Amino acid sequence: MKRISHAAAQRCSERAQRCPAGVAPLRRCGSAFLAFHGGQPHNWHDLVRAWSFEPLVVISLVLTGLLFTIGLYRLKRRAIRTWEALCFAGGWLALFIALVSPVHAWGRVLFSAHMSQHEILMLVAAPLLVLGRPLIAFLWALPLSWSRGLGNISKIAWINRVWRTLTIPLVAWLVHAVALWTWHIPALFQATLYSDTVHTLQHLSFLLSALLFWWALIHGPQGAMGYGAAVLYLFTTSLHSGALGALLTVAGSVWYPSYAPLTASWGLTPLEDQQLGGLIMWIPASLVYVIAGLALFAGWLREADLRRERLELAP
Repeated sequence: MKRISHAAAQRCSERAQRCPAGVAPLRRCGSAFLAFHGGQPHNWHDLVRAWSFEPLVVISLVLTGLLFTIGLYRLKRRAIRTWEALCFAGGWLALFIALVSPVHAWGRVLFSAHMSQHEILMLVAAPLLVLGRPLIAFLWALPLSWSRGLGNISKIAWINRVWRTLTIPLVAWLVHAVALWTWHIPALFQATLYSDTVHTLQHLSFLLSALLFWWALIHGPQGAMGYGAAVLYLFTTSLHSGALGALLTVAGSVWYPSYAPLTASWGLTPLEDQQLGGLIMWIPASLVYVIAGLALFAGWLREADLRRERLELAP
């Protein structure tokens, strides 16, 4: 195993000293896995050991997993069906893959890997978590007084008004689009490679805006009858995100030069790495939106048929 530079070791030591007592062991565990090359895997041997155990991420994953499991047990499948529980499990696993597995460290070396991580957050984790309806399980997992308190907070007029506004599909679409395009501005994107805080803000922006977007489409105010309009929002999202991917793919210059010294160890030039990342956003991501749009369109047709049948049977 290659030796760690003195400066990198000193930075790791300083970070460990700043951690609270309960968090320091977890931080040291993560540092042990990411000690090589300053936490940047440069070959497959490095990559398989490049697990990231950031305390905030690990605690959040453990807490949400426990809350959902406890809530699901107390509900006894009365409000959450088996397929919904499986969706939450899939979304939780996708978060684990994106934020804890070697994918996270890989994104520090290759732009294309970083792009894959973001697509996992926005196109796999977010819709699966929304389909899993975790808020119901979370509330059942909490003490009754806490659940009632949270329920009362949601009834506060201005909070309810803000939530209704944000979950209007057009508003959610706009929020998600702004987050996507803003964070791909070269200065902001490259800042994530040098600041853990900025990197965390980027991931939160992508995940939360994606959760809002998928929630507005799937559980919007019109229910299944709103799926017809949701197809339009998915189609336009596919267009603008695909356009960004296409721009990255066909660009004749490197947008994010901070990756330039790092890609050679993976057999890619900086421009090839950028083109690969653009293709990932352009083709596979667009296919996900198309598949989701077809599923929602089928749901809209089914709901329309059910309503027509109810009207025909009504006296």
